Amino acid sequence: MPTPDSAPAQAQVDQAIDWLVKLRFDSPCPRTEQQFQHWLASHPHNPLAWQRVSHLGDELAGLPKGLSRRTLDASQRQHINRRDHLKLLAVLAVGGSLGWAAREPLGIPQLLADSSTATGERRRLQGSDGSRIQLNTASAIDLSYSAEQRRLQLVRGEVSLDSNPNDNRPFRIDTRVGQLATLDSHLLLRENDLGLLLAVRRGDVTLFPSSASPRRVLPGETLQVWANGSFQAVTLHSDPWGWTDGVLSVQQMPLGEFIAEVARYRPGLLRCAPEVAELKVSGTYQLADTGQILQLLTRSLPVRVDYRTRYWVSIGAA
Repeated sequence: MPTPDSAPAQAQVDQAIDWLVKLRFDSPCPRTEQQFQHWLASHPHNPLAWQRVSHLGDELAGLPKGLSRRTLDASQRQHINRRDHLKLLAVLAVGGSLGWAAREPLGIPQLLADSSTATGERRRLQGSDGSRIQLNTASAIDLSYSAEQRRLQLVRGEVSLDSNPNDNRPFRIDTRVGQLATLDSHLLLRENDLGLLLAVRRGDVTLFPSSASPRRVLPGETLQVWANGSFQAVTLHSDPWGWTDGVLSVQQMPLGEFIAEVARYRPGLLRCAPEVAELKVSGTYQLADTGQILQLLTRSLPVRVDYRTRYWVSIGAA
């Protein structure tokens, strides 16, 4: 199984692009789909390569079919890197479909970001200022530094920032619900369906919501910030910092909510049946092996795990 910091080789990404062309822009037969499943299972990095490349198919959906395929074929022939490939895609999109270019392409910013992770990846990095940063699964950030300030933009997903206390420049953080400012703090930001979850472990953070007065957030506080700028202190069923140590730690979390959390860390489809969704889950689980997490559930709850394929899994009543 790939480690959190591992990445597919260029050859595997090229193979994934080839499969994307065959499956989404040709007319695949059942044998082609069987061959694709065999390729996925043939190397532990192949699913990760597919996860990264399949996002391109979503972005290409609005382009004319011929242009979509030419874009992918060209990237494979030239063996250009992932970021340059996407820059090419953006250029071709502007020239080929103004309607597509006018809407915000959800996947392009994250794939062009300074640092990003695919599904199941977690990554540690250090900014040029010495700050320590962690990205959770399917996340992306941009970083910039000037003589006057440090700046981080949360493009997608979840990030932990432990800023360097020896750097006196203010740290500005941009999110879709507003801006934050700090000098020396350890904070966590997670985009969710409601807007943004903010947790502070150390230091002093000021939240500038898009349509509300600034709010000082102190160590130990966790806020849910809504898209309209309002916010509220919240108590969670899980430790929001757990993933930074590679675990999912929960207390009396409804199974449906728990499965939604686990699904963030594994490619494919993971569903929970309504009849078991309110069962309660407690414990600490290792995120490196989501398959083991699902098996552990069958030992503590009256549920079963049904694998239609490796990437299509359902949790139902035993």
